[in-house]
Amino acid sequence: MEPVTVTESARRYLGQLVQKQEVEGMGVRLFVTQPGTRHAETCLAYCPPHEVVPSDEQLDMDEFPLYIDHNSVTFLEDAVVDFQEDQTGGQLTIKAPNAKVPQVSPDAPLSERLDYILQAEVNPSLAAHGGEVSLVELTNDNVAVLRFGGGCQGCAAVSLTLKQGVERTLKEQLPEIAGIEDVTDHTYRENAYY
Repeated sequence: MEPVTVTESARRYLGQLVQKQEVEGMGVRLFVTQPGTRHAETCLAYCPPHEVVPSDEQLDMDEFPLYIDHNSVTFLEDAVVDFQEDQTGGQLTIKAPNAKVPQVSPDAPLSERLDYILQAEVNPSLAAHGGEVSLVELTNDNVAVLRFGGGCQGCAAVSLTLKQGVERTLKEQLPEIAGIEDVTDHTYRENAYY
């Protein structure tokens, strides 16, 4: 099974772009910048033969080779590259649901596992209100010090979100967490969600 799905329409579209480059053996490289972080970006770039990296995973797309950056493979699991035609020509999209999700093993340090749960489970829920939460530090007695941002900063319901949402989720999955402390300045309400 291929790690990435490239639809037939995307293959045709990318194949046409590659042919226009008029470079023998030209391919396309798929990679994630800042993988596993909220700043992750999934990118496509031309890949001439002299830029192929031996550790890359190569997929044959008939019209061109697709090279997947070795360090991006796990972050591109379940990714879909698609092209939808419209009146203005069309749009190429890359949906990579795992690009921003940190990859953490069960025996990783507690702070890494905690940050993983925040990024993978808590922040997607908070994003619906334009909010986010980040780990500031994990104290020696396993108290997670958190800072809310975006729509959560200054929100009237943040204490409810903290206790019934964030704290409950973290303690269910990481029983060694002793507690949660919020160090956000909630007097700043410019982007607060109400």
